[in-house]
Amino acid sequence: MQWLAAVICAGMLSGAADATPLSLATEGTSRYVIVLPNQATAAEETAARELQEHLAQVTGAKLPIETEQQVDAGAPQIVVGVSDRAKQLVPDVAFDQLGHDGVCLKTVGDNLVLAGRPPRGTLYAVYTFLEDTVGCRWWTSTESSIPNKPTLTIPRLDTVYAPPLISREAFYRDAFTCPFAVRLKLNGHFMQIPPEFGGKMKILGWCHTFFRILPPEAHFADHPDWYSEIDGKRSADRTQLCLTNEAMRREFVARVLEQLRAEADPRIISVSQNDWHGRCQCPACRAVEEREGSPSGPLIHFVNAVAEEVEKEFPQVLVETLAYHYTRQAPKHVRPRRNVLVRLCSIECSFAQPLGTGPQNEKFRHDMDEWSAIAPQLYVWNYVTNFHNFLLPHPNMRALADDVRFFVEHKTLGLFEQGDAYSTTGDFLRLRAWVLAHLMWDPSRDQDALVREFVEGYYGPAAPHLLAYLDLVHDAVAQSDAYLRCGMSDTSSWLSLDALTQATRLFDRAAEAVAGDPVLAERIDRERIPLDLVWLNRYDALQREAKHRGVEFAGPKDPVAACRVWIEANARFGNRFYGEGRPFEQFAENLARRFRPPAPPPDFCKGLPEDDWMDVQDNHFRLHGEGTWASWVDDANASDGVAARMPADHPQWAVQYPLPDDLADEGPWRVVVFARCDAKAPTGPAMQIGLYDSAAGKSLARVGPTIEESGGKEYQPFDLGAHKLGSTMYFWVAPSNNPDQVDAVYVDRIVLVRQPKTE
Repeated sequence: MQWLAAVICAGMLSGAADATPLSLATEGTSRYVIVLPNQATAAEETAARELQEHLAQVTGAKLPIETEQQVDAGAPQIVVGVSDRAKQLVPDVAFDQLGHDGVCLKTVGDNLVLAGRPPRGTLYAVYTFLEDTVGCRWWTSTESSIPNKPTLTIPRLDTVYAPPLISREAFYRDAFTCPFAVRLKLNGHFMQIPPEFGGKMKILGWCHTFFRILPPEAHFADHPDWYSEIDGKRSADRTQLCLTNEAMRREFVARVLEQLRAEADPRIISVSQNDWHGRCQCPACRAVEEREGSPSGPLIHFVNAVAEEVEKEFPQVLVETLAYHYTRQAPKHVRPRRNVLVRLCSIECSFAQPLGTGPQNEKFRHDMDEWSAIAPQLYVWNYVTNFHNFLLPHPNMRALADDVRFFVEHKTLGLFEQGDAYSTTGDFLRLRAWVLAHLMWDPSRDQDALVREFVEGYYGPAAPHLLAYLDLVHDAVAQSDAYLRCGMSDTSSWLSLDALTQATRLFDRAAEAVAGDPVLAERIDRERIPLDLVWLNRYDALQREAKHRGVEFAGPKDPVAACRVWIEANARFGNRFYGEGRPFEQFAENLARRFRPPAPPPDFCKGLPEDDWMDVQDNHFRLHGEGTWASWVDDANASDGVAARMPADHPQWAVQYPLPDDLADEGPWRVVVFARCDAKAPTGPAMQIGLYDSAAGKSLARVGPTIEESGGKEYQPFDLGAHKLGSTMYFWVAPSNNPDQVDAVYVDRIVLVRQPKTE
């Protein structure tokens, strides 16, 4: 972070007398007035009101707001906004040359100047003063800590600063709201900031705009050559544009200019690939791609051509495009134009390690180096949540500050930190939004200090235990060397039973520390939701491990009750989602289904020791294409009254059971699948059942029960043999895609029986 001017004592420049602190209020009264420009902007007027309201809360004194022509130059005043008075007091500051969103906080004699580059700079100057000097803290949109200081004395100030990131976005639901977003100095595309609070950095179209700018339903019939050629045929079915087609480019430019003309003050427009693959394979596109050594080659050539036309009419506009999935690698020869903004996406990375130094992220680091070497500026789309399940712990916070600094060092001027904007009960959402916002405004900040400040200020006496918990889970993922993607199905790759037990004890202590404070107790209850889900999500495997090792099982004694309490807690805190656009009700229903009274054992397991067999009921299956390919249904003939049902009109492996890690060292196991079918014909194929190793890429076992073997209402056992099982394997069942012979296939349970170990 480069400070344009350090915070210094004015007395160092103009004598010891000027080093005297300013007394803005004494015992609840003030002689100061807030002074606005004669022609103040709406944002400057808002800044003055925000300052007035907060100082009234702090001191009890409500300072009047007047214009500069109403206030004598010699009166004690807080000058808010870029006025003639401000320019007279700080003639060395060229407000029109401040960096984007730049701020000025200066004391001059008895006066204080709070101003900045329009449209948001003055607001940011006021909020910086209130936070850093007065001590106000806005933890969330509804929760803050405002100090009580009837006598308010401030030190001399001499700060001029502009953030290196002109667009700053922490993608969390609460951070969208105004004025909270502005107080955090967030200004990105999704922030809900009206003009009176300075507005935001809108990206016209946002992303994935190819088909929105040239929709196939409007153009494909007449111009199929505008769209991708795939295997020799033109297609608009989840494809892209033919980026070397000149006629398409002319029409595309016309539509882009049309959109820009409709905007009052456009700054960035997205010209970017659709959110899937399907790039054009025509000879012209392939030739450019081969010459440039990357599919980003045709893209940058195309975007440059669009940007050249845009610049003629809109010289202030940047044309954004994505370096994403197949276009993430930079081209060899073509260079993005000066008005092109490449948005590099980190979706494939491991977020347990810094993107700039972690060995797991070497490929991304190489791509960042390559792009920053050829691009005039970059924008980064970084992924800071777990899209597979927002409600699980996701220890990626240690790398946040290093990553922001890495981005800034590589010409990044805009940063979209895509967090969990859907749920309200995810992994320390409020802490994450607050810390990220402060780091994006000033990447030089100490992340550990920021985390500690928030945790101590927001959770009170529970802070030591929560800080220990955060260290514990981050140590756990670091020690495991797990590849922490932004889509993790569970925590088994990095969170051990021992660490989970310790984490649970830390949260127990946190709850005890705030037991007498209902507000803080609610906050701890909410933050505990991801930890409690780990126990429920891995309940059987954790219980088996604890029993096998002879250690304490610190999970819930009654999982049915614990699951009910967990679901109710999410409802109490208003949570409606567990994933991006995925409703919580669906997840809660599936989770509750996993905890049912045990079914009676099959005959061949009766009398066996409890540890020598496992009953995998339907509630542990993973259904693919739920509601279409597979669903859960009540079935009185199933061992526990419920089964997985698949219509016979497809061949998909729609019922699966991924094997847990803990079975790897306990084999071999004999595997028996209980299934049946509702048949329409007396003979024929009914289904396929198998065991597949995804790491080895091969089938380990497969049987094909017939209608004769599986038809009827009674479930039949199908033996897959004995196997040494591992976490890269899964069992699967599929119909035979013969709806004329079979109506549906049903799967009740998978039974594993321990076999003697062989050398």
